[in-house]
Amino acid sequence: MVELGEEALKNFIRMIGLYNSKAKNIIASSKILIEKFNSVVPDNLEDLQSLPGVGRKSANVILNSIFEKNTIGVDTHVFRVSNRVGLCQTKNVLATEMELEKKIPDRFKSYAHHWLVLHGRYICKAKKPLCSQCIINGICQYENKT
Repeated sequence: MVELGEEALKNFIRMIGLYNSKAKNIIASSKILIEKFNSVVPDNLEDLQSLPGVGRKSANVILNSIFEKNTIGVDTHVFRVSNRVGLCQTKNVLATEMELEKKIPDRFKSYAHHWLVLHGRYICKAKKPLCSQCIINGICQYENKT
């Protein structure tokens, strides 16, 4: 990535949102990975979060997807769906992560984040949830079912 350079990288990722800042962060992270981590992606939350553009959610997704650790990455979809359906009643993403870590059995953690994101993106939408199409409608605790 470093050899490719920021401008050339932008040509490959131009179709995704915020590609300018993402390209900048990818190049900066690549340099840090080479210099500080001997070109190896770290396998812990603290080191991952030290990389430009990598927050807690991304770090947890990397730990889960690449290193097969039992973590839950909480984004807006996971936060909304978890609170809406009754998995937790929390005020922020960190509290949601902590609650889901306790409640979701380890055997489901490698997929839980992905399931919740997809459910939030396609069924349990923010403005117009498709409750009539939802497979968990019967146990969902959402008060304003449509």
